[in-house]
Amino acid sequence: MFQTFVVQPIFNLLVTIYALLPGHNFGIALIIFTIIVRLALWPLVKKQLHQTKITRELQPELKRIKKEAAGDKQKESMMMLELYKEKGVNPLGSLPVLIVQMIVLIGLYTGLTKVIRDPHQIYQFAYGFLQNTSWLKELAENIHKFDNTLFGVVDLSRAAIGTKGFYLPAFLLVVASAVMQFITSKQIMPTTKDSPKFRDILTSAADGKPADQADVTAAVGRTTIYIIPAMVFFFTINLASALSLYWFVGSLVAYFQQRVVLGADTKEMETLADQDTVRSKRDLSAIAEAEIVTPPQHKKSSNKKKKSGKKRRR
Repeated sequence: MFQTFVVQPIFNLLVTIYALLPGHNFGIALIIFTIIVRLALWPLVKKQLHQTKITRELQPELKRIKKEAAGDKQKESMMMLELYKEKGVNPLGSLPVLIVQMIVLIGLYTGLTKVIRDPHQIYQFAYGFLQNTSWLKELAENIHKFDNTLFGVVDLSRAAIGTKGFYLPAFLLVVASAVMQFITSKQIMPTTKDSPKFRDILTSAADGKPADQADVTAAVGRTTIYIIPAMVFFFTINLASALSLYWFVGSLVAYFQQRVVLGADTKEMETLADQDTVRSKRDLSAIAEAEIVTPPQHKKSSNKKKKSGKKRRR
C-alpha cells in the first residue's frame, strides 16, 4: 500500500517533470519537483510557523504561570492550557508538516533508490500514460540517454563517501544542505540573551536547584539548531547526492517562506503598534481638553462658596 499510494505517485510526479522538461536533465527536474512540493505544503507551513512563533513568544507568560502555580503541577497545566486556548496555540500544530515532509522524503528516497540500482525503473515504474510519452519511449529503447546529473556536472547517483570512494561534488552538496538547514533553523529561533545555557541548567540541577521549564525549552531549542544540521550531514553523506540536492533546495525555499511569514507578522505588529499610538494620542488630547475646561468651573464654584460664606457671616 505504501508503494502504491505513496512511493509511486511521488516518483511519477518527478518523472512527469523530467519527461516534459526541455533537455530532460534529471537534476533540474528534481529542483522543480522540490519547489512544487514546498509550495504545495505552503498552507501547512504557514500555519506551523505562526504556531511556532507564538509559542516561543509566550515564554515570559509561561514563566509567570510557573511562579503563580508555585509547584502545583495540576494548576500549572490548567493555566497553560487556558493560555494556549486564549492565544490560539495548538501544541501539536507542527506535526502535520513534519509527517508530510517525512512521507515525501521516504517516498522520494525509495523511488530514487530504484532508479540508481536499475535505470530501467524510470520507465518500468512509471504510469502507463507516461510510458507512452516520446521521451520515455526513447529511454526504453536506449537507457544510456538517461541524464542523471545536475547540469552535467554532479552525478546524482553517487554518494559523497561510497563504494566508489570520495566524491567532492556530492560532498559539497551535503555541506550546503547542512548549512542551509542551520540557517533556516536559526531564522525562527528567538534571541533570548538572558536565558541560561543548557550547561548552566545541568550544573544547577546537579546542585539540587530546580530548573525552570521555560529555560529548559529555550536551551533545548538553541541546541537543536546545531543538532539537526549535524544529523542531516551524517544522514546524507553516504546516500545518493540527489537526496542532498532535494534537502538543499527544500531548505532554501523554506528560508524564503519563513522570511515571508515572519515579515508579514512584523508588519502586522507594527500596524497594531501604530494603531495603539494613535489611540493613545486621542486619549491624551481628550484628557488635555478636559483639564482645560475643568479648572474654570472649579473657580466659579469656589467663588460661589466664598460669597455664600460671606452672606452667612453677615
